[in-house]
Amino acid sequence: MNDCVIIVDNSNIWIEGMKHSAKIKNMVSADGKEPCDFNWRIDFGKLLNTVSEGKNIRKAILVGSRPPQNDSLWNNAINKGFEVIVHDRNSENKEKSVDTELVAQGVELICTTEPATLKILSGDSDFIPLVNIADAHGWETEMWAFPSAFHISGNMATSVDRVQPLDSVFLEIGYTR
Repeated sequence: MNDCVIIVDNSNIWIEGMKHSAKIKNMVSADGKEPCDFNWRIDFGKLLNTVSEGKNIRKAILVGSRPPQNDSLWNNAINKGFEVIVHDRNSENKEKSVDTELVAQGVELICTTEPATLKILSGDSDFIPLVNIADAHGWETEMWAFPSAFHISGNMATSVDRVQPLDSVFLEIGYTR
């Protein structure tokens, strides 16, 4: 298949990327939690180029939570080729509707377009129903995620046709500011 659809759970990739960056820098956390390198950023253009692997990108969808108004994150992603969908956090400041939005967008594409390769950038098992629908419609499925976000023998990893750990392309998809 020469076409691909890329769907990205922004917080999953960003948070796990910050953890991976901290790990390779041997950072430690004072509070005993897993350290994060808050200076690490996703390079959205390089992410698309790397993940597409030369395939034609039929659509790239990035879903996340609403950042502060002065944040240029979403404009940067849009400028690099993503359709960006943003949801407000709930009253407890928890992210809501991101995974379900990605599943809904994915199902719509799967059911209305010719089969292609679906590249899911998240290790979250909430995407298993989407993988099952894609499989039923003749699509190839891939999961691109940091190893800290999934188990290789877990339900999500064993549901897709291919697993691509993002740590193997870490230097290609992000940078430290």
